[in-house]
Amino acid sequence: MMRKQWIIMGLFVLGMIVLWSCAPGGGSYGPDDKAGFLSGIWHGWIAPLTLIFGIFNGDIRIYEVYNSGWWYDFGFYIAVISEFGGLHLSRNRKDKI
Repeated sequence: MMRKQWIIMGLFVLGMIVLWSCAPGGGSYGPDDKAGFLSGIWHGWIAPLTLIFGIFNGDIRIYEVYNSGWWYDFGFYIAVISEFGGLHLSRNRKDKI
């Protein structure tokens, strides 16, 4: 049983490191290399976590400053809306049962 708990804890820590490294504002994008549509989707999906991480690290932001413009915005908002919309749909199914 202890081995299983250590494996789960290790996977959790590894997952948090991966998410932290992909957070907006971490320095992976610049004026010449801007975040695009797919980065916008990813940043929208991890927005709740980056909000929490941003409290502890001032370099982490929810929204990437160096982005491609409208396409990044579109991907970001599609991901944010679908995430919260999915929560709403799951709550409705539980209430109806």
